[in-house]
Amino acid sequence: MSTLTHNSMTNHHAPGLIQQIGETLHVWHERYRTRRELTNWTSRDLHDVGLSWSDIAYEADKPFWRA
Repeated sequence: MSTLTHNSMTNHHAPGLIQQIGETLHVWHERYRTRRELTNWTSRDLHDVGLSWSDIAYEADKPFWRA
């Protein structure tokens, strides 16, 4: 005879999955935010870090899910 307990019916992977989803959403939000922030940099700022306007345009045009 087999007994089924409440604990055996629990999905133990859910907390890990939810955490992974949360981390992914956080990364996507940070990419979106920083790419938009780059578009506000001045020519001086870009020169200081060695970037050009074309570098910024390329990065800002990427969708948030692309690294």
